[in-house]
Amino acid sequence: MIVGVPRETYPGERRVALVPAVLPSLAKAGLEPLVEAGAGAAAGCPDAAYTEKGARIASSRAEVFSAADVILQVRGYGANLETGREDLGLIRHGQVLIGQFDPLYAPEAVKDIASTGATTFAPELLPRIARAQSMDILSSMATVSGYKAVLMAATLLPKLFPMLMTAAGTVAPSRLFVVGAGVAGLQAIATAKRLGAVVEAFDIRPAVKEQIESLGAKFVGLPLEVADAEDAAGYARTQEEAFYGRQRGVMARVVAQSDVVITTALIPGQPAPLLITGKMVASMAPGSVIVDLAADRGGNCELTRPNETVVEHGVTILGPVNLPATVPVHASQMYARNLSAFLQHLVKDREIQVDTSDEIVRETLLTRGGKVVQPRIREALGLAPAAAPDERTPEWKRSPSR
Repeated sequence: MIVGVPRETYPGERRVALVPAVLPSLAKAGLEPLVEAGAGAAAGCPDAAYTEKGARIASSRAEVFSAADVILQVRGYGANLETGREDLGLIRHGQVLIGQFDPLYAPEAVKDIASTGATTFAPELLPRIARAQSMDILSSMATVSGYKAVLMAATLLPKLFPMLMTAAGTVAPSRLFVVGAGVAGLQAIATAKRLGAVVEAFDIRPAVKEQIESLGAKFVGLPLEVADAEDAAGYARTQEEAFYGRQRGVMARVVAQSDVVITTALIPGQPAPLLITGKMVASMAPGSVIVDLAADRGGNCELTRPNETVVEHGVTILGPVNLPATVPVHASQMYARNLSAFLQHLVKDREIQVDTSDEIVRETLLTRGGKVVQPRIREALGLAPAAAPDERTPEWKRSPSR
């Protein structure tokens, strides 16, 4: 069974779906890697490194799609609307696609992929359960984003992060406020603490208080009643606008006293909640910095503009998009380990088996047999629930002979 890795075509994307280090484990599972020439170059993986680990190098993208039974990508169509559509003409019926497809935000793209007859998996929809942790691409990439966000803020802030006792006197530490204590937020807390900042953090999920404090930050307790703060998958739920209004009112004091604010609050499939108003930005000291990690979903800050740096009221507001691509070596290593673990989870007796009784498979399966099958995506498209698929044939053998 041939596993193809094409070059990423999303503008500015420097990651690669597989790195040479994971290829031996795939070979043991009976998988033969075929990598498009130059696919890993920006991530520190030259073609020679792949061939040393047993991969073949394809001279073109068309060759990869034509020969491969399974295609692995960082950003498939949906997560790459600008240039990814060109791949639709290369996908074969029955071919297996695995990668990020942004299905909750681009359901129409999933419908287009289904029309090719491909079987598509989106690991970004993985349930947050213990046995799926090694496959969790969202957590891995959020780790990179949280780390990089703090470094960006430290570079722009006209202050030092740590307290320093010098012959010229004592330098007071900077104050950093993290909004949203998911994986990105927790990594931001840990990185800021290592740099010496005084860190406070808030999340509407009371359960994360212990995690915040274990990293040395102060949990900002807001006197707000939160019902059903998270869903069954462990993600924050959307709250009523009245709740967000009360939350902004209580947070205003903390924001005004902070030198840096890093926001990470996201609701799957929904626009990012507005948490930092223009008035709150105006209350911050000149030179302060906001890094909005929700920029590509509309932003948690009212003044954020995606992929731009804005200066308002003397405060610098960053709206970075796709931060993992700025750290392509380690981001690719982490992503590749996740994707390799996911792929091997699907492989039984050297064949891909689609067992929808398995929660991991059921939640990540987007398309099969020419149809969109993921329940949440069908609902977003206004489609009736799908019938249970036939599981008797190994997936890659459904594809017509090349």
